[in-house]
Amino acid sequence: MPLKLEDKKTLVAEVTAVAAEAQSVVAAQYRGLTVAQMTELRARARSQGVYMRVVKNTLARRAIAGTSFEPIGPALKGPLVLAFSRSDPGAAARVVRDFGRTNEKLIVTLVSLGGQVLPAQDLEKVASLPTRAQALAMLLGLLQAPLEKLVRTLAGPQVKLARTLVAIRDSKQAAGSA
Repeated sequence: MPLKLEDKKTLVAEVTAVAAEAQSVVAAQYRGLTVAQMTELRARARSQGVYMRVVKNTLARRAIAGTSFEPIGPALKGPLVLAFSRSDPGAAARVVRDFGRTNEKLIVTLVSLGGQVLPAQDLEKVASLPTRAQALAMLLGLLQAPLEKLVRTLAGPQVKLARTLVAIRDSKQAAGSA
């Protein structure tokens, strides 16, 4: 059923607002998926904080105009579902990758991250990006490593002395009992 002009304007405004704050987008062909499969895909996306929408390509081009995703406009061809990652750059890629493993009919056509259009083969790279919490944990580990090494270096002689004293005590006790 065709959309009315007001509905089209509302849809374009909604997608524009999401695209303006999104960090990445994944476009995939959904031809051949059942309604139940699309519902499952949307539910997975919602649970991961991913905005997913089927939008006509002409409306999608208008919606992404003026955003960092404008370069994907010419690549939008065929029936596509757009998945926008809002807070985690790899979230949409992970959702599409995981769903695509069990549903071969979902075919990734492009990935866009940081204003660059990447080929579909780079989906795995984007999906493997760490979440914010993982990245902070990695950074904290990097910051703690030199301090831990310093503490181990400073404590090393005392630990060696304690081990030596214990070894001497054990050898004396062994000699005294024999």
